[in-house]
Amino acid sequence: MAILSSLRRRSAAISVAAVAGATAVGVCLAVSSASAGTLSGSLYRDPSSAVVRWVAANPGDSRTAVIRDKIASQPQARWFANFNPSTVQSEVSGFIGAANAAQHIPVLAVYEITNRDCGGASAGGAPDLNQYQTWVTNFARGLGNQTVIIILETDSLALLTCLSAAEINARNQAISTATRTIKSGNPNAKVYLDGGHSTWNSAGETANRLRAAGVQYADGFFTNVSNYNSTSSEANFGRAVISGLNGMGISGKRQVIDTSRNGGASGDWCGDDNTDRRIGQYPTTNTGDGNIDAYLWVKPPGEADGCRFTAGSFQPDLAFSLANGAPNPPTTTPPTTPPTTPPTTPPTTPPTGDGCYASIAVNQWAGGFTASVTVTAGNSDINGWTVTVGLPSGAVTSTWSAQASGTSGTVGFTNVSYNGRVLGRQSTSFGFQGTGTGPGTTATCVTS
Repeated sequence: MAILSSLRRRSAAISVAAVAGATAVGVCLAVSSASAGTLSGSLYRDPSSAVVRWVAANPGDSRTAVIRDKIASQPQARWFANFNPSTVQSEVSGFIGAANAAQHIPVLAVYEITNRDCGGASAGGAPDLNQYQTWVTNFARGLGNQTVIIILETDSLALLTCLSAAEINARNQAISTATRTIKSGNPNAKVYLDGGHSTWNSAGETANRLRAAGVQYADGFFTNVSNYNSTSSEANFGRAVISGLNGMGISGKRQVIDTSRNGGASGDWCGDDNTDRRIGQYPTTNTGDGNIDAYLWVKPPGEADGCRFTAGSFQPDLAFSLANGAPNPPTTTPPTTPPTTPPTTPPTTPPTGDGCYASIAVNQWAGGFTASVTVTAGNSDINGWTVTVGLPSGAVTSTWSAQASGTSGTVGFTNVSYNGRVLGRQSTSFGFQGTGTGPGTTATCVTS
């Protein structure tokens, strides 16, 4: 899992940036009707992330509900940071296949460049750049042909202090080749290069480094993975970088911002002991800004920076500190006009009376499934709900935005703290994933 540079964040203290910065990761729910960049659709929630596994293993912990509802429920990047050329293709293919089956966009963070982090807390990567290209080629073979987001080599361009001029040139060529290899493997891959953050290198210098590394072959750049700069500062910085690229004749590039930990104070680079940080904007592709393709959670909230705990290790105290007191995730509202085509899974009962009604959509693949359930209030507001679903075979392995009672047979799902109240004729949603045959299209809802 992700290990992120300590040197990069220390550099913020001596930044010459003209404009300040923010954070980014993936989202599942659209919360605005404003237009965004070149991406649209729901982001994929990794059902085997460290935070999801911790929540499943610690149901009685006093911190679990907050961490589950505000962090584990959200889509985050899957990091590919181990040098494993013989197995990386199958690992990527499995992850991509599950995301495609769910019809969601996966976010993959590639962190394998030779001499990464200049030997700091996140040292490692491929032994040399020839072996790096072999690894990238195998990685690209597993990407399928649907939309994927690739965060390519955090710190690789912003942190160059340990490299000679010849080594910088070789790294730039390696990143440019990796970009084209990924694009060749999947033409629908959206590839973003390292833009540091707004309190590190200047926008002009960042644009120069991006150009040298082949950003013309990529879709744009990412910033704030994962510093604590505000989203507005990062957006201003991104506009300045885009302007610089435009001045070089490189147009059409866009930004993604890591918002995983920028909802509180900014400042020193390490978050392992800091209690005034909060999760930032929930991940989404609906940014309302034509220059910004997505707000993503690239650095998973709750994973350590490396100054107190092992870099990349999940620490529940850190996760709880980030999530406690943070806003609840958004819920969805039904469209005001009917869809042009009928839904494939209509509500089990038309929402014409009081009470609540549930509809379920299932994505099945060999050996497993994901299910998305929409809970709609009738004419009156409701203050709690339970949805019952029948599972003919298999078992539920993970749940988000609800609490599950049981794992097989007849399974009940009850609202969590932030989505129990639903106004009349409006909706909220939850989901679950499992093994075996998924549920049918029938779900029963009762109010609490």
